[in-house]
This record gives sequence, structure tokens and C-alpha cells, in this order.
Amino acid sequence: MSMMIVILNDRDAKSVLNALVEREFRATRIASTGAFLRRGNTTLLIGLEEGKVDKVLEIIRDRSAEPEEPGQRRATVFVLPVSNYEQL
Repeated sequence: MSMMIVILNDRDAKSVLNALVEREFRATRIASTGAFLRRGNTTLLIGLEEGKVDKVLEIIRDRSAEPEEPGQRRATVFVLPVSNYEQL
């Protein structure tokens, strides 16, 4: 199992979340602010079964707008291994 931490622009968050839910991925949304440019971001926490990371990356690429300014990115994504996962 993996945990994806996805940091993306606020304006793209709704579209990405809707696409994830349509494909039965669960995500937790957290409001965040970038330290460098101090712009509003959304951080998504997504727990994934093995082999699903590429599908989520495809959704993020498809549903995120091209950056407005040079040097900006659509999203920053961290993929971490998870050894244990429980819902209580």
C-alpha cells in the first residue's frame, strides 16, 4: 500500500477531487499555503493499493491546468510506502 501526498493549486482541487471520486479513489483534502509564493494550495492525502499510483498521476495530469507562470508546476507529489493501515 502507498500514501500519496499531492500539493496542487486551489483552482484545480475540485476538478481533481471529482475525478478521483468518480473512479472510486478516496482522498482527504487539507487547505495549505506555499511558503515560497504564499499562495493557496490544497494538499490531498490518498491511500492506494499497489499498482494504482500511475492511474492517480494520470488523473492529476489530466485535471490540472497548465501553470500560468514559467517555473510553476501543476502539482508536487510524494509517494510513500505504508506498512500498516487501519480505519477505526
